[in-house]
Amino acid sequence: MSTPDLSSRNWRKSTYSDSEGGNCIEVGGVASIVAVRDSTDPDGPVLAFGRAAFADLVTGIQTGRYDR
Repeated sequence: MSTPDLSSRNWRKSTYSDSEGGNCIEVGGVASIVAVRDSTDPDGPVLAFGRAAFADLVTGIQTGRYDR
């Protein structure tokens, strides 16, 4: 599956981001794709997930599944 052009999408920054430019992510979506990128590098790489996979990732983060 190829990633659609996301350059003109409205990216939303994480609500946990601050104005200091720390570790921040932005999320943007197209149809069945949820894309994630580093807000400090908008021209850098983008991770693309199907909506169900992204929902599973968020649930895993919230429940501590990926904590060490």
